[in-house]
Amino acid sequence: MSASRLVIFYALFAGLSILANIGFQKLSVMAYSGAFSVPLSVFVGTGVGLVVKFALDKVWIFRYRHRDLSHGVRSFLLYTVMGLATTAIFWGFEFGADAIYHSEPARLMGGVVGLVIGYVVKYRLDKKFVFA
Repeated sequence: MSASRLVIFYALFAGLSILANIGFQKLSVMAYSGAFSVPLSVFVGTGVGLVVKFALDKVWIFRYRHRDLSHGVRSFLLYTVMGLATTAIFWGFEFGADAIYHSEPARLMGGVVGLVIGYVVKYRLDKKFVFA
């Protein structure tokens, strides 16, 4: 895949993952608005976004095939570990915006900004360590 196509597809898939993440955060808050509903919604959205992005990256970006189920599980676990640092970036922006502005739109926009920055970092980590 050419570099320009790679950037376009990676950005598209990052966008889809962001929509899945933020969408499931919103659905989570709609389903439950009690104590700790915001951290719970961020956790749910993060999990959904992780699975969506892994599947898209594996198949379309890195064209990666697993040798067997255990190799696939190890790849997903490594993908998840690489995502811990980028998740810290994402959560820092989202919870930071929430702490500063105390509004859902600001919190979600902080999440989007953090996800974009995190995905740029994550591509480099995945290319070097996960899908090498």
